[in-house]
Amino acid sequence: MTSLDKPTSDTDRTTRTAQEAADAKAVTEAALFEAFGGVRGMVETVVPGLLFVTIFTINKDLHSSAIAALAVSLILVVVRLIRKDTVKHAFSGVFGVAFGVVFAMMTGNAKDFYLPGMLYTLGLALAYLITTVAGLPLIGLILGPVFKENLSWRTRNPGRKKAYAKASYAWGLILLAKCAILFPLYWWADTTQFGWVLVALKIPPFLLAVYLTWVFLAKAPPPIDVFAEMEAEEQAEKDRKAAEAAAARNQEF
Repeated sequence: MTSLDKPTSDTDRTTRTAQEAADAKAVTEAALFEAFGGVRGMVETVVPGLLFVTIFTINKDLHSSAIAALAVSLILVVVRLIRKDTVKHAFSGVFGVAFGVVFAMMTGNAKDFYLPGMLYTLGLALAYLITTVAGLPLIGLILGPVFKENLSWRTRNPGRKKAYAKASYAWGLILLAKCAILFPLYWWADTTQFGWVLVALKIPPFLLAVYLTWVFLAKAPPPIDVFAEMEAEEQAEKDRKAAEAAAARNQEF
């Protein structure tokens, strides 16, 4: 009996299964980092608000705090442009800071610098929950293109759709819990206290949601690479046409 004829041992199967699981987790981790900006994206999210509350704590001046926060957001974008990195996370940070500056300047209340971001968080939480109830979980729409599966998980990969639903519920509930803390403080706490609480709540809920997403997707069936399927279909069509052309030439002779 040759080595090819020998049955696969339980050890080989276990090793292969463990390797496949490790590969799936690695792919999921890389996709999450790409979709949500990784460590650098988190830093860019925190720095403007941290600078705002730090300066306001020191001098209680809304204008200098707002200008500093907006300036550092623009600097982060410029740095990414110079390095030719992806700028979508930095640009979203600039727009968020700009809206906050406009709100705060219009009302003269420094706490309003944080209001657009809070409203966005609330809207995003509701979007995660509503889309999941509707059968189209938002996290699947976000990560589908990253995994090159687009919307194939909706009809062709029910296990993956279930994982996306769990992850979307996790995101929605975590963001709602964050809003349940921040909105009462917006009315009751002073600007300095509120600002430091908000900065402290920037990263931990996000990390928890990303971790749960990673757990759910790492245990889900692998994504269906629709781009690879399309390329295979195109190649098969080219091969078919080439075979037909060759057959036609043979008939001529």
